[in-house]
Amino acid sequence: MSTKHERIIRHIASLNIGEKISVRQIARELQVSDGTAYRAIKEAENQGIVSTIERVGTIRIEQKRKDDIERLTFAEVINIVDGQVLGGRDGLHKTLNKFLIGAMELDAMMRYTEAGSLLIIGNRTQAHEMAIREGAAVLITGGFDTEEHIKKLADENELPIMSTSYDSFTVASMINRAIYDQLIKKDIVFVGDIFTPVEDVHFLYTNDTIETWYALNTDSLHTRFPVVDELHRVCGIVTSQDIVGQPTTTAVEHIMTKSPLVVQEKTSLAYVAHMMVWEGIEVIPVVDDSERLLGVVSRQDVLKALQQIQKQPQVGETIDDIVSSNLTEIRGRETAFKTKVIPQMTNSLGTLSNGVLTSLITEASRRLLLIEKKCEIVAENITMYYIEPVQIDRKVTIHPRLLEAGRMYAKVDVDIYAERKLVGKGLLSAQLISR
Repeated sequence: MSTKHERIIRHIASLNIGEKISVRQIARELQVSDGTAYRAIKEAENQGIVSTIERVGTIRIEQKRKDDIERLTFAEVINIVDGQVLGGRDGLHKTLNKFLIGAMELDAMMRYTEAGSLLIIGNRTQAHEMAIREGAAVLITGGFDTEEHIKKLADENELPIMSTSYDSFTVASMINRAIYDQLIKKDIVFVGDIFTPVEDVHFLYTNDTIETWYALNTDSLHTRFPVVDELHRVCGIVTSQDIVGQPTTTAVEHIMTKSPLVVQEKTSLAYVAHMMVWEGIEVIPVVDDSERLLGVVSRQDVLKALQQIQKQPQVGETIDDIVSSNLTEIRGRETAFKTKVIPQMTNSLGTLSNGVLTSLITEASRRLLLIEKKCEIVAENITMYYIEPVQIDRKVTIHPRLLEAGRMYAKVDVDIYAERKLVGKGLLSAQLISR
């Protein structure tokens, strides 16, 4: 049986794209409290199926696919630039394909203006009208308004015409940054991207017996199964250790490990990898907000995703991506790496930043353990010494050395040189994830 919260989310998802939503409307239609309706609408906003705009309200928008995340809706644009909607509210859910700045003659501008685009322009009412007739939305900069007949035209064509107090260059920079931030987020892997759904998962009910465990074990060769109650909520885990010496007629609820570790779809890959290493477990149930079983994520799923990440080119680069892409191995008797201090790696003084130094230590250690132990790592602790500032454009070599390594744990000592002079040292402790 679904909860009120889940019913509201399903109801919102069934609404037409562009339809307005309000707390009172949802509360009245589904006979729930205003508080319950408000929380469900906020969750729908987190899921990307609605968007709330000041002075407009909350509207149903199309949920973007992961490979389409770099495209913004006009509703997102209006929130990014702190603007207001002058007309065409019914088109706020639409997605812009590209944007252009109207800083040219009108005829030249119209050659580049096409359906689905966004024209960023100042107080040029003729351009506003022509853009809407071409199927483009309009963002007026400098806080200017437009004429009433243009607003009416925008309403008829369901194309937003918006206004912001920022100048054109600032607006373009803000939109670019929003797209760039989403590109970085696209490359972050979550449990929801890699887990095995419940339809393909073996699990037990609380009233099942150990005999059922043996049947599932024979069928799947797995030794660890989630246990759910009659509402499919995860309440335990049964492993091969739990059943040793127990009669086959024993109900699993009497021998299961209660309140097991669980994760949700929005849990990051890094976090679940750390949990698996730290707790030494092979499989973790994936649940929703009501603790109902959605599937499981296994150590094999995590390792496969970690390996895939290393092969994928990064579209929106973080500092870690920059460090990794610029670090190359030096061939020799001992494992070492080299890089060059580029502007993105420096602080305001033009020297290598502390954060980049940490990334260099982590990445060099990761590659060393990949070579020597065939393991991925989850960094647990880093001690760092910055002996001397490193200037921009200087070449740096990193020498990681394995101090100790066990089956699940390793310690790496790292020396950093700039032109054969020791400029930094680091000591990294990490948990190992074997391939």
